[in-house]
Order: sequence, then structure tokens, then C-alpha cells
Amino acid sequence: MDATTPPRSGARSRNNPRGQGERLRTDIITTATLMLDVLADDQALSLRAVAREVGIAATSVYLHFADRDALVLATLERCQHDIMRAMEAAEAAAADPADALRARTLLLGNWAQEHAGLYKVLHESTINQRVEMRFKQDFKESWVTAVQRCLDAGLAPRRDARATAHDLMAAVHGSVSLRINRCDTPWPPFHEQLDRFLTGLVGLRAPG
Repeated sequence: MDATTPPRSGARSRNNPRGQGERLRTDIITTATLMLDVLADDQALSLRAVAREVGIAATSVYLHFADRDALVLATLERCQHDIMRAMEAAEAAAADPADALRARTLLLGNWAQEHAGLYKVLHESTINQRVEMRFKQDFKESWVTAVQRCLDAGLAPRRDARATAHDLMAAVHGSVSLRINRCDTPWPPFHEQLDRFLTGLVGLRAPG
């Protein structure tokens, strides 16, 4: 998932025609996404800096977001939504539920390494301690569903799908976090480690 919408340039603080307000909100979120990916810290984000990057007055940002937390939450929610859409597309192209589970997990791991800053804000930043991110619940449930499909198809031994999904996510997040925060360590290729997670934790057959 990449934020490819270019920031507005030369925007002015004024009333927007119908539809322009929503476009400006989108531009603000897109710019905040790019900045958070670089900053890797929600508290390092400044609404004034976002406004300056978009090319608008700071007061225009406050028309859409009450404070920094509101903007960060909107940014993370869109980020999570985009990841889930990409996962759904990867699953749709898979041959069976096991391949679908591997595809979605591989996508998450690769995205996290490509967007380390966003990953840290989404999962490791202080806003996680201050604010409940309810939009994460659908994301968590989608993992339980993906594991359950493997069990229902007889591709893994019968076990508790929710507990197994939680174990898998803990392993994946730990692997990704170590790669981001201990980048000087020669970690094994993520896809190889992922296959061991899927075999050992879920009970899927090893590829090949």
C-alpha cells in the first residue's frame, strides 16, 4: 500500500465549493501518511507542518481535525483499511485457504518492512496507549476467519482458531518489529520464517 495522491499545492484558506472540502480532507490525510512514515512517531507530527506541506493555512486543518490525535487516528484507520483491501485481493488470487493465509501474512510482513515508520505508529506509538483504535477489531477478526477457513478445509489440525490466529499474529508482529528495530541483525528471509510459523503454529504443510 502506497500513498500516491499528491499533496495540494498553493491551496488557500477559504470556503471550498461542494466536494472540495472532502478532497482537502483526503489531501491532509495523505500528507500525514507520508510524514508519519518518515517520522515513525505520532507525537513528532505537527498540524502546522502538515498544513505547510499541503499548502494551506493551519486553521484549515482544524476545520477537519480537532487535534493531532484525531488526524493520526484518521490516517491510521485509512492505512488499516488499505492493508485489508490489499489482503483481500491477495486472498482472492490464492489457490486455497492455506495459500490465502500465507498470502495475507506475507503481504503484511512485506508492507511493514517497506513502511517501517507507519508500522511503528500503527502498533508501537504512544497513541496506542492513549486511544482505543476500534477499527483494529475488524482487522483482528479477519485473521481468525482466515485461520478458521484452513481448519474447515481440513488443511490444518483441528484447534482453536482464535487462539491460533493470536499466536500467529504475535509471531509475525514480533518478527517484523525485530527486523525494524534491530535492523543490524542478519535475520533470515521473512518468507522462510513465515513458513515455519504457519507450519508450527497453524499446522499447515510446509510449501513444496
